[in-house]
Amino acid sequence: MLAFTCMTEARRLGLFTALVADDQVLLSGETGTVIATCPPSIAGLIELRGTGIVRQDHVPQAAMHYVVLPGSASGENRVPPEGEIVSLAAGVSLPALRLLTGVSSPLAILMAKAPDIGD
Repeated sequence: MLAFTCMTEARRLGLFTALVADDQVLLSGETGTVIATCPPSIAGLIELRGTGIVRQDHVPQAAMHYVVLPGSASGENRVPPEGEIVSLAAGVSLPALRLLTGVSSPLAILMAKAPDIGD
């Protein structure tokens, strides 16, 4: 539901948005860039939990710039570490953006942390 909510928010802001994949994403590293690719069998499909599978505008692949880590925040984990990096496939790393699960405007929060989102 997070991806769908972010795409809906982006459309309202007049930003381009398209689904790469839901549930299964293939990652590859190409010259220091992480490429997310959708398996053909699920292209354009996204699950809206409790509602079902729906079709969305989609692209077969896209470059990744961040890793979004949904979760909870309590105690010492309330404030994530600055400059957090996640190591991915092919020895490539990306900056992490932590996002509290269930927030009502997730894209707005992600854009506050990473203002280049939407450029």
